[in-house]
Amino acid sequence: MSLSSMEITEVDPFVDDDLAAWLEVMNTVDEHERGAASTTWTLPELVAGARHPSKHQLVVRLLGTVDGAPVAAGQVRLPLLDNLSAVDLEVSVLPEHRRRGLGSQVLARCEGLAREHGRTRFDAMTSWTYDGPPDGAGTSGVEFGKVHGYVFGLGDVQREVVLPVDDAVLAELAAEAAERAGSYELRSWAGPFPDDDLLLSYLELASKLMTEAPMGDNDYEDEAVDVEAHRVHEQMVERQGRTTFTTVALAPDGTVAAYTDLMAPSHDTRCVYQWGTLAGRAHRGHRLGLAVKIANLRALQATHQYDGRRLVTWNAEVNEHMIGINERMGFVPVARAGELQKKV
Repeated sequence: MSLSSMEITEVDPFVDDDLAAWLEVMNTVDEHERGAASTTWTLPELVAGARHPSKHQLVVRLLGTVDGAPVAAGQVRLPLLDNLSAVDLEVSVLPEHRRRGLGSQVLARCEGLAREHGRTRFDAMTSWTYDGPPDGAGTSGVEFGKVHGYVFGLGDVQREVVLPVDDAVLAELAAEAAERAGSYELRSWAGPFPDDDLLLSYLELASKLMTEAPMGDNDYEDEAVDVEAHRVHEQMVERQGRTTFTTVALAPDGTVAAYTDLMAPSHDTRCVYQWGTLAGRAHRGHRLGLAVKIANLRALQATHQYDGRRLVTWNAEVNEHMIGINERMGFVPVARAGELQKKV
């Protein structure tokens, strides 16, 4: 195979075969890197997301083929409401086609698109098995990034527990949290936010998740607070066949002091995903993170629809507080990831 023989094309979101070919490369690479810990997308989820515009971001997907056969894939995600100097980049090459310069070609195309949109901070993430080094030294993704100027900024760990978690354990943790969170009201529900006022208060806190959580040596900015954009996002989640479970802790003045989200897909019945969890800086010390996580998990488990699934969460390696909560719930580490950045 000559390096010039690969053709890189933009994936048409309205052509099922193109989306399926792109997804097959991405999923195959994820399974190769993380093995049993892999968390792959399904085609219906991808189609639903790709065919409806988002206020949050513009996504461009690239497919690399040789003689018509898919060998590599790329993705460029451009934030549209915040972090306007940034771009999220992904590059995947099938294992049997690596070390031929194909990944470099796809990355160059991705970076070119980013530059066309005036982006100067390139964010990327790569993953590997848990028995690998915390800093990813020697792993294919981290070494590939280093060659192209990406700096390792933060190590993350994927943890999982098989549902259901023993309710006796959850009851013990809930009682412990209640001792210090008694002045806060917990509210849980499934699906979209019940009203815009509650959603606005939630977004004002959730917008700080990237900057309040450990960042390592990376730079991130707060996300935008946009009720309309979130409502559009909720519609997309519904089209994807996903159900969200949310619990908030309300302060005495009615504002959201802490929150947590779980997402359960319907097209892939292997996993449930822990999304964000955050307690507001002014409300810390009341075990609110523990309180909302336990209440939310109990709400999900009360449906009895997700027994046997893997509950998947990610934490920064240095986030000892949240890791401690997860470990008490039975989570065990299964994979690692590295957050990389390049500034141009």
